[in-house]
Amino acid sequence: MANDTNIVVLVGRLTRDCELRFTNSGTAVGRFSLAVNRMKRSGDQREEEVSFFDITVWGKQAEVLNPYLTKGRQVSVQGELRQNRWEQDGQSRSRIEVVANNIQLLGGPSGGNTSSGTNDYRGSQDQSNRNPGGFESKGSGRVPSAPTGFPGPEQFDDDIPF
Repeated sequence: MANDTNIVVLVGRLTRDCELRFTNSGTAVGRFSLAVNRMKRSGDQREEEVSFFDITVWGKQAEVLNPYLTKGRQVSVQGELRQNRWEQDGQSRSRIEVVANNIQLLGGPSGGNTSSGTNDYRGSQDQSNRNPGGFESKGSGRVPSAPTGFPGPEQFDDDIPF
């Protein structure tokens, strides 16, 4: 029997602020919608196509990220697809949503990166090598400079031996 895989990665912008609620047992649940744009060709013209996805984030991750998940914010979401099924007015209904395991804040509403760089927030399922807060900073997003004492290109001879 083959192993099944259910992984989805989306990069897009929030269409509304995250809505934070709590279950009866006190577990935080955050919900928001993500718009993902793609360019497609229609004859000689290129058209932009937008897809909308409902995202759910659980637990401490939902509480920590809630203030940052605002309308227009660009994020990367890694998670899995879940299908909810219910019956309404005698009709069977279903809806597919993305349950987030990892959310990265990529930029502000204007599209520019934040000055602190990209932050990576992971769910509680994968905390073995993470700090206790459930998130880690991915750095400033700057390219490191060359080490001091390293000769620049102007200090090399013109004859290259290869």
